[in-house]
Amino acid sequence: MRLVLSWLKEFVDIDASADDVAGRLGLRGFEVASVEALADGDAVIDFEITANRPDCLSVLGLAREVATAFDRPLRLPSADADARVRLAALPVAGPGGVRVTIEDEELCPRYAALVADVALGPSPAWLAARLEAAGVRPISTIVDVTNYVNLEIGQPMHAFDAARIAGGEIRVRRAKPGETITTLDGVDRKLDPDMLVIADRDRAQAIAGVMGGAASEVSASTTRVVFESAYFKATSVRRTSKRLGLKTEASTRFERGADIGAQVTAIQRATALMERLGAGRPAGSIVDVFPRPRPAVALHLRRDRLARLLGAAVPDGDTERILRGLGLGVARAADGWDVVAPTFRVDLLREVDLIEEVGRHYGFDSLEPRFPPLTELAPPPDARVARDQLVRRLLMPAGLSEAITFGFIEAKAAELFADGAIRVTNPLSGKFDTLRPSLLPGLVDAVAHNRRHGRRDVRLFEVGTRFAAAGETRSVGVAWTGAATIDHWSGAAREVDFFDVKGIAEHMAAAFRVAVRFEPSRAPYLVAGQAAAIVVADGAERGAPLGLAGVLAPNVADARGLPRQDRVCVAELDLDLLDRARAIASDAAVPLARHPFVVRDLSIVVAETLPAEIIRGTILTAGGRLPAPLVASTFFDRYQGTGVPEGA
Repeated sequence: MRLVLSWLKEFVDIDASADDVAGRLGLRGFEVASVEALADGDAVIDFEITANRPDCLSVLGLAREVATAFDRPLRLPSADADARVRLAALPVAGPGGVRVTIEDEELCPRYAALVADVALGPSPAWLAARLEAAGVRPISTIVDVTNYVNLEIGQPMHAFDAARIAGGEIRVRRAKPGETITTLDGVDRKLDPDMLVIADRDRAQAIAGVMGGAASEVSASTTRVVFESAYFKATSVRRTSKRLGLKTEASTRFERGADIGAQVTAIQRATALMERLGAGRPAGSIVDVFPRPRPAVALHLRRDRLARLLGAAVPDGDTERILRGLGLGVARAADGWDVVAPTFRVDLLREVDLIEEVGRHYGFDSLEPRFPPLTELAPPPDARVARDQLVRRLLMPAGLSEAITFGFIEAKAAELFADGAIRVTNPLSGKFDTLRPSLLPGLVDAVAHNRRHGRRDVRLFEVGTRFAAAGETRSVGVAWTGAATIDHWSGAAREVDFFDVKGIAEHMAAAFRVAVRFEPSRAPYLVAGQAAAIVVADGAERGAPLGLAGVLAPNVADARGLPRQDRVCVAELDLDLLDRARAIASDAAVPLARHPFVVRDLSIVVAETLPAEIIRGTILTAGGRLPAPLVASTFFDRYQGTGVPEGA
C-alpha cells in the first residue's frame, strides 16, 4: 500500500516526516518496503500489508494507526461543510433510478448503488498526481473518482454506463453455465456457476469484486452512470480471481475481507468528489440493499488476562486510549472492558486480538522485562519410558551408540527382513513407501552409511516401534560390525561374532529377570548355523518368541550396500514381550553360603550338529537333582581334531 504523506495529513494533523511515520508504524507491525521523496516535496511510504489487515489497504486505515501512534485525533470523513474529507449529504431512500436485486445473499450480503448525471473529462492535476503517486493511472474524472475512493476509504467501487444497463435493472446472481463476458482488459472470459456476476436484464456486465465488463464501460460519450459500492464474500472473490487468473485492486481488498459498513460512505465520498470536480451530480437517492444487517462483534477484555499475556500491567488509561484511537467502542467493566469491534476490523474476533492491539501501540519495548515464574513439575510416570531408558542404560556402557532411523523404509529393504510389510497408500517417495516391520533394516543401512564414510567399527542400537498387520510393538535392535573390543595398546583385536550379540541379548534378558533359551533359527537374512531364535524359557510367557540374534547373510549385506567381507552381527528383542515376561523383583535377603562354591569342568563328546543350548539345558536339569543345587552352567571352549571322532 503506497501512502502519500500529504493525503495522510488530511486525516491526521501531525508535523512528522515520512521517515518518522514509517518508523512509528514499523514498530507496530507494519513492514516498510520503501520511503520515496517526490519532486513537489511530498513523500510516499510503501507498506507491506499483511493479509489479516485489509482495513490498512487504505489511507483512512493507516491514518487510524498513525493517529493512535502519535496520540492525535483522527479526522473522519464527514458531511459537515467545513470537513477536510467531505461526504455528500445524500439520502438513502426514495427513487434511485435503478432497481437492485440480490439473488444470492450469501455471496453478496449488501449492494449499494447511485445514478448520477456526469460530464466526463480529465481529472485536475492534484487528483491525477495523487493517484500516480499511489500507483494508479489516471483515466477520466468518474473512473478516477472511484479509484480515489478505493484508495482513500478501502471500499472498491465501479461505474457502469447507465445507458448500457438493460431495463435499468441490476441483478446480483451466479453466472449461468457457459456464460461469457469480455472484461475491461479486452479478454473474453468463460464463467462458471460458482462465480458471482453483476448483470442487467439480459447479460452479465461485471465479475463481482474482480473487474467490470467492456459492454458497460464508461466512455467519452457517457452522460449517466451507475455507481456500485458492494460487499462480496471474500472466499467467493478469491476463488473467482484465482480461477480466472485475474488480480485487481478490487479483488485484493475483497478477498481479504472488506468493510460491510462502508458502502454508503463510499458513494457519499465519491459524490462529494464528483461535485467538487464539477464532473456531475446525483440523479436520485442511494439505493442500499442490505437484507440482513450483521450484529457488531462484542468482545470482553480482562485486565488480568491483558497483564498476564503481555507480561506486565498496562495502565487503564492507556488501554482505553489505544482501543478508542483504533475506532473500537469501549466501556468499562468490573474486571476489564466491554469492547465492540467496528466492521472494518475483520481481524478482531477474540480477546487475544485486543491484547495484541494494546501491546502493539503501548510498545513491547515499554514493557518491563522480567523472568516468568517457573514451576518445576515432574513428568507423570510412564512405565514404557522407564523401560526404554533402562534398555539404553544397559547398552550404552557396552559401547553401543544409539541411532534413530525412519519409521518409513523402502519396500525392497522391508522384504529382506519380513513378509507382509504394510505399504503406504500415498508415500512421499519410493524410499518411504513401507512401514518398517523390524528395526534391523534401518540399523543395517546406518551401518552401511558409516562404512561408506570410512568408519570401520560400528556399534549401533535403536529403541523404536515396528509395525505389522496385527499392530505395533516396541523393540530394541542391535547392529554391530568391526572389532568386538576397544583397541588395545598391544594391537590385539577380535572381530565381532555371533556370541557377542547373543551375550547382549542375554544381558538384557537378565536385567529384566527373564529366563531365555536359544534355538536354531532359519531366518533368511541370517547365516545358517550362526542364527538363534530367542525364546522365553519360563513363566506365563514360556515358549513365546522374544527375538533373534545372528550374523547377517552376505547377500543381504551386499543388497544394503555393505562390503561382502564385513561380518555384521544383529539382534532384535520384543520389549513389550520382555516387559510381560518380566519376573517380579524380590528384595528378600539371601543367606551367604556356608561353604565355598565348587567349579567343575565337564568335557562331553557330542555330534557337531547338536546345539549348545540343548547340552546346557540337560546339564542344568541333571544338576537340579544334586544334593547341592547347580547354580550355573557356562560353555567356555570347543575342541575338534586329534582324538575326536569325525563329525563330533
